[in-house]
Amino acid sequence: MAQQAGSGREGRLAVLLAMAMFVLVVDTSLMNVSIAAVVRDLGTTTSGVQSAIALEALVSAAFILIGGKVGDLIGRKRAYVLGLLGYAVGALAMTFAQSLTTLIIFWALIGGIGASLLLPAMQSLIHGNFQGAAQRKVYALVGAAAAIAAAVGPLLGGFITTYLSWRVGFALEVVIIAGVLSGIGLVRNVPYTGPRTIDAVGSILSVIGMGGIVLGILVWQEGGEAVLALLLLGAAALAGLAFWLVRRKRAGRSHLLDPVLFRSAMFRVGISQQLLQQIALGGLMIALPIYLQMVLEYSAMLAGLSLAPLSLSMFAVALLASKKAGKRRPASIVSTGFLLVTIGVAILIPIVPRAEFGWGLLIPLAIAGSGLGLLVSQLNDYTLAPISEERVSEAAAVNSAGGSFGLSFGLAFAGAVMLATLAFSFTTQAEASDVLSPAEQTRVAQVLAENAEVMTNTHLEEYLTEQTPAVRAEILRINTEARPVSLQIALLIPLLAALLGLLNSVRMRRLPDPAPANTDGVVLG
Repeated sequence: MAQQAGSGREGRLAVLLAMAMFVLVVDTSLMNVSIAAVVRDLGTTTSGVQSAIALEALVSAAFILIGGKVGDLIGRKRAYVLGLLGYAVGALAMTFAQSLTTLIIFWALIGGIGASLLLPAMQSLIHGNFQGAAQRKVYALVGAAAAIAAAVGPLLGGFITTYLSWRVGFALEVVIIAGVLSGIGLVRNVPYTGPRTIDAVGSILSVIGMGGIVLGILVWQEGGEAVLALLLLGAAALAGLAFWLVRRKRAGRSHLLDPVLFRSAMFRVGISQQLLQQIALGGLMIALPIYLQMVLEYSAMLAGLSLAPLSLSMFAVALLASKKAGKRRPASIVSTGFLLVTIGVAILIPIVPRAEFGWGLLIPLAIAGSGLGLLVSQLNDYTLAPISEERVSEAAAVNSAGGSFGLSFGLAFAGAVMLATLAFSFTTQAEASDVLSPAEQTRVAQVLAENAEVMTNTHLEEYLTEQTPAVRAEILRINTEARPVSLQIALLIPLLAALLGLLNSVRMRRLPDPAPANTDGVVLG
């Protein structure tokens, strides 16, 4: 039986679960706000670090359905521990990394696999260790922990990066993970009573499907070939996965996840809203730090302070909404959340070329952050509340997969759009220049086609020391004008995601509010 509400043991367990979520979110926040320092210290490029950030989310999304099934087979508690250890390995490697390769292998790949085990196991453990009002409070607490991490991540990461080193931030993550693991005895394992066989074909299709789409976008971002082939492969694999799961279910054979889950209209709409929320968040969290550090040339500390209105409002509203929601319908709160994100990003887009300091973004960031806070406070509980305990691991894996895939898609797509727009804008302006010679125009186009890069004017000047003052001034002018345009176009990605979420919330309003799953293992809805 789940722990009784209000016990001291239950409270300590809730705090430890929240700490685990804190590490998951603060890890990405720290990397985002430290992009410039990581690029400098590892001697790599902004697009390379961007790709690593998106790859970490990609790996998490690609393997998360398998991670949920692994948790069923080896035990959710054991999967939770292995996930934390995977994240610890990634954070420890970042503490000592000397190259982009180390970052990709240990932080993006091993850390991403750790997240794919940790997220569904954590949600299953919440579902199995708490009941009723206590369960809703823990979901809210874990959501608040994610919001706190989003709030303090840029500030803490900026302070540590500016005055110590970004490596110290990752070392602190290892310390937090050690603290969470020290209380593992409080966790009651949630047994799985379903089939224990492995659906190898379904597992492969899930990895190829979600991985292929985001990998295609990353290849496009890096100027590689076969982009369309990868995207089509990913889409075909996802369609094949849906067909395969239905077929296996009808044949009474083992399957990666039960397609019956998707009979619940609330589950379907909850997953889609989770996906759109994370696309919006991913787009903002790749575009804004690059704008602050590469256009305004802010230090990590100043970038973190400038992002504070987004993160702090997200935290405050998530905490307030979880306590004050009262009898308000979750669908209404979610609708308001997407509306605020839409308004905030829509205001932000025309401000970007005109803002000469980060705090000029305060109002739109606070509005968008408030909307994200409302979404964080509602969506996990809304999606998983009507799911029976027998199927909660699968449902949690799908929920986490939707979020991770959305985040990785938002990061990769917004980043790719930004670099593609930058290359196009730079090339167009260079070809129209009266200062650059035809040979110089051709050279600019070739360099950008091979490696489009968001670069500070200070950094760019280092590459132009052999050019005449007139040519140097002209290229710097083009760079100054091209970067804000590329960032504006990139911000259309979170804007579109928020608009789609707003439209989808109309569908949510037509559905009844979620009720707990019944006791005979049937998904309600």
